[in-house]
Amino acid sequence: MNEGRSSNSPVHRSWLERLSHVLLGEPKDREQLIELLRDAQQRHLLDSDALAMIEGVLQVSEMQVRDIMVPRAQMVVIERDVDLQDTLPVITESEHSRFPVIAENRDEVIGILLAKDLLGYFVPGRSVAFNVRDILRPAVFIPEGKRLNVLLKEFRANRNHMAIVVDEYGGVAGLVTIEDVLEQIVGEIEDEHDIDEDSFIKKHSISNYTVKALTPIEDFNNYFGSDFSDAEFDTIGGLVVHGFGRVPRRGESVTLSGYRFKVLHADNRRVHLLQVSMQLRDDADTLPSSSAS
Repeated sequence: MNEGRSSNSPVHRSWLERLSHVLLGEPKDREQLIELLRDAQQRHLLDSDALAMIEGVLQVSEMQVRDIMVPRAQMVVIERDVDLQDTLPVITESEHSRFPVIAENRDEVIGILLAKDLLGYFVPGRSVAFNVRDILRPAVFIPEGKRLNVLLKEFRANRNHMAIVVDEYGGVAGLVTIEDVLEQIVGEIEDEHDIDEDSFIKKHSISNYTVKALTPIEDFNNYFGSDFSDAEFDTIGGLVVHGFGRVPRRGESVTLSGYRFKVLHADNRRVHLLQVSMQLRDDADTLPSSSAS
């Protein structure tokens, strides 16, 4: 006597689940899920900010630390044996709150200095000699290939805000902060050091700037002494998008006429904010890169 399969058997349930997915039109992969979300946004079930954050979360799950890290050459560091008076200009010019402290070179990161820990040395009447070793915080080292979602979980669990990124040979490749990761989800996080509402360009160092994508090319040329043509595009954002050949994602970069443009904030329609770095020499234009290194 042949007995029919139970309706509760795994095979039966699996077949019904597959059939229901087909009939209900549920997304089969990430691309279909994003299309479904964008359709929901167009039907006003999601606003554009919520959609951008959801896309950011999905993007973070696929990105690695090397995609967003501050490259070794652009790290603002404090030297271990430099006195306090020589350290202060580095801190005030960069306007950062945390700094890797190095020994002989950038591969020897011995700890992290918090700018606020220096305040005690300016208390009236205090005569303690400055030694950066006395106020160092431990440095956290992570590999270039660590997934951003994993790193964010570790940052939250360990209450760290900065990690030093090392390559496969143990050398320092760069650094990454919790803000860098969160910005991939919520977009550029503005603070008192970001560009003023009525400004287009903010200088961070002699070779590092934050530039709004809406900056007119003429203004960009006047500021940097560059000679980008404004015949086809009015804004520097339009020029950069043309350089990519598409709307780039956050963290992607392209070099044009010796200027390296890294996308700090963008949505699926346009670029909003760029990091501009000066190249050491005027190389020919390079292909776009998804790496922040």
